[in-house]
Amino acid sequence: MNAITVFCTLCLLLVGGKIVRLLCPFLQRLYLPSSVIGGLLGLLLFSTGTVTLPPGVTTALKLLPGFLINVIFAAMFLGAAAPKLKAIFRLALPQLCMGQLLAWGQYVIGLGLVGFLLIPLFGANAAMGNLLEIGLEGGHGTVGGMSRTFREFNWEDGIALGYTVATVGMILGIVVGMALINWALSRGFIQSVRKFAQRGRAEKLGIYPGKKRPPAGMQTVFSDSIDSLGWHIAMIGTAILIGFAMLRGLQHLEILLLPENRTRLFAGFPLFPLCMIGGVLLQIVFRRFKLDSLIDHGQMQRISGAALDFLVAAAVSTIQITVVAQNWLPLLILVAAGLLWSIVLVLFLAPKLFPTAWFECAIAEFGQGMGVTATGLMLLRTVDPENRTPAAAAFGCKQLLHEPVMGGGLWTVSALMLVFTIGWLPLWGICTFMLLVWLGITAAVIRNRRKESRLS
Repeated sequence: MNAITVFCTLCLLLVGGKIVRLLCPFLQRLYLPSSVIGGLLGLLLFSTGTVTLPPGVTTALKLLPGFLINVIFAAMFLGAAAPKLKAIFRLALPQLCMGQLLAWGQYVIGLGLVGFLLIPLFGANAAMGNLLEIGLEGGHGTVGGMSRTFREFNWEDGIALGYTVATVGMILGIVVGMALINWALSRGFIQSVRKFAQRGRAEKLGIYPGKKRPPAGMQTVFSDSIDSLGWHIAMIGTAILIGFAMLRGLQHLEILLLPENRTRLFAGFPLFPLCMIGGVLLQIVFRRFKLDSLIDHGQMQRISGAALDFLVAAAVSTIQITVVAQNWLPLLILVAAGLLWSIVLVLFLAPKLFPTAWFECAIAEFGQGMGVTATGLMLLRTVDPENRTPAAAAFGCKQLLHEPVMGGGLWTVSALMLVFTIGWLPLWGICTFMLLVWLGITAAVIRNRRKESRLS
């Protein structure tokens, strides 16, 4: 019965969020996703006691994001074509530089502020410094996926605070991102912006007209053998199983190699990064046996998108207001500093870094760094609706190199465990070193660009 209640509750929140968005032009102008609106509706209803859920349902809603993020990461590379690494690197290097600077800067700023300021002033938990990258770059899914790690190291409040950072970051990413777009338009940096007033009514409402509805993916198998959607869900489940087997193997290997070690790193290691690796391995196997045509990336994207909507609605609706209220000032300082870092990179670094379409490339990184990939793509689509610049291709290629490491990748996971085991100061030192490394790489890319410009 709890499962039915959880499912129906989330469905009602998503439907309610879409209806509110349809009826409120202000929310349409903000491009706020229906999942966030629905989650905020749930938060309002549940936190005020207007609607009281059974304890089992509330617990299940809190745990659901930790499961759904496995689905999202398992589907990430399933069915995707495998472009040559050299071509990806050449196209994506400037984009990768900005993405890495943004993420490592979030660690340096977050850990530095917490260690040097917020711990002495407010007694903040050292791991709060990780929340900038986890919540902003990673988003709700990453917070949900790392819930087990927060609990393993006895800081469950980090889950509520992480969801809060993710929610505020997504909203700020959209609002400030649109403000930056208007600024760039007034300065003549971009030409092809489609303003809100220029959009059709259906697009404002977020509804495809009947004759312009795109396909949701291609069916790859006949339904009399197995339904195509069921087949793709089964592939995702297989990728998750591979990731789960890898996690269990790492846990047993750690015990075997370090039997006397009291701190078990892999005991709190989340599953979702390994699900991504499981998806990659499954794709490689299918390609090796020339069966990769059975997996359609379009269907994988729809499953992943649906999982993300349910995840966000569940995550936002279960934020613990009391925990947020107790930590509102440290959170405000952190998010404000993270926002300022993102704006500085857009305004001062991007014009020097990107050879063409600097603002289009930069605004995509700003959106992802403050919200999620979908926010970055939405802002990019606003300034380059017909993909006339190389920004979309560069951003997509960069994701192949960036996502496995940051924004919910292997470093995001490792850094959270390290802050609990080795402390914030050594971790801050590591992140500062890596930020300096990427600053050096970025400087080399800029010098090379200027050299090529002089020769041409």
